[in-house]
Amino acid sequence: MQAVVMGAGSWGTTVAKVLVDAGTPTRIWARRAALADAINATHENPDYLPGVALPEALSAVSDVPAALDGADVVVLGVPSQSLRPNLEQWSPHLTDTMTFVSLAKGVETSTMMRMSEVIADVTGAAPERIAVLTGPNLAKEVAAGQPAATVIGCVDEQRAVLLQEAFSTSYFRPYTNTDVIGCELGGAVKNVIALACGMAAGVGFGQNTLATIITRGLAETIRLGVAAGADVQTLAGLAGIGDLVATCSSPLSRNRTFGYALGQGKTLEEAQAATNGQVAEGVKSCASVRALAQIHGVDVPLTDAVDDVCHKGLTVPDAIAMLLGRPRKPEIR
Repeated sequence: MQAVVMGAGSWGTTVAKVLVDAGTPTRIWARRAALADAINATHENPDYLPGVALPEALSAVSDVPAALDGADVVVLGVPSQSLRPNLEQWSPHLTDTMTFVSLAKGVETSTMMRMSEVIADVTGAAPERIAVLTGPNLAKEVAAGQPAATVIGCVDEQRAVLLQEAFSTSYFRPYTNTDVIGCELGGAVKNVIALACGMAAGVGFGQNTLATIITRGLAETIRLGVAAGADVQTLAGLAGIGDLVATCSSPLSRNRTFGYALGQGKTLEEAQAATNGQVAEGVKSCASVRALAQIHGVDVPLTDAVDDVCHKGLTVPDAIAMLLGRPRKPEIR
């Protein structure tokens, strides 16, 4: 099995390292030739994972045809909102035997499609050839070899098992799941909730507030997921609450870091600088998650508040006041 990771950001690079460590021949595609050259020369990604040694067997290329040539597994490591245009550019070099694995956690803003749906729409691949990798996987920790688990979601269980073997290392343990909807929505919504947690931390609130946002964020995730056809057990597992806790709690999380900057009163541009220019998926996905919730008639007040702060000029203190001023109701109904 030959794999290629399309995208040399921190998570794409980490996943490429995992694949090589698992014994899967892998190359990585970087958009910039200078970065590909640096990876090959130093066995390090100086832009996104400085100080992390990459396997010598991992080669980098910047040429798309060379990257995709002979690949059995194409791991898509580009941001969710750029997945479609990238796939359209790459389509002449994609074959009908490739398995696609999405790393992006988001909902496309123009269509409200999940990433697996975008892949199917552009490539024509059947759902059986499309998988997602998701879970509590902070790139820096996984790249350092710290123990972590993940979920490989694919409607074709046999294909998921093959991918499970391709990604399995002594420190990275994949589980399989045929509930792709739950896997993807868990990953998309948690980015939005992590923004909310970051905002609260930036204002100066403590662990009670954080626990409240995580718990009520999980409730939003479950409501939306179930309405869209997900299995609630998926959202109670690694792809749901596991990813939610990691992303909402860790300073390594780009979404939490972005939200923290907003909570301190910084602008969107200043918050972007705080993440070293890397994409915080929830900033754009909050609008599409909100729209998806409206389609399904689901109440998502935390998502609404995050979208209002990011895109409608609401201040973080006013968003907090709005949430606390909502009508009281039973916790479970």
